[in-house]
Amino acid sequence: MGRKVIDNPNMCSLVHAMNIIGGKWKPIIIYLLANGSMRFGKLLMFTPTISKKVLTDQLKELEADGLIIRKKYAEIPPRVEYSLSDKGIALLPVLKALSEWTFESFEEVKFEKCRIITL
Repeated sequence: MGRKVIDNPNMCSLVHAMNIIGGKWKPIIIYLLANGSMRFGKLLMFTPTISKKVLTDQLKELEADGLIIRKKYAEIPPRVEYSLSDKGIALLPVLKALSEWTFESFEEVKFEKCRIITL
């Protein structure tokens, strides 16, 4: 199954942004990588309800959109780490603002504050 995108005939920047980071997992993956690079297995551990295929697809899309960097090490067994690119780092204040908006707007829910580091 390919990427699901919202039709954007007027080239709206918000629609484009939602096509890049929208969905269930991409903001969570970006949030997890905000604290440093991670290997696939660790990302899978922190997102236990995602399948390996979906995580792989989401990482490929984030890499294709320039939000993350995939670094492959020439080792046996092979090792791959994912980290945020400059575009991904620039997105962190937006995700942090969204987290703060949710925390403040839904006081009836007992949230734990997300720890999004903004550089």
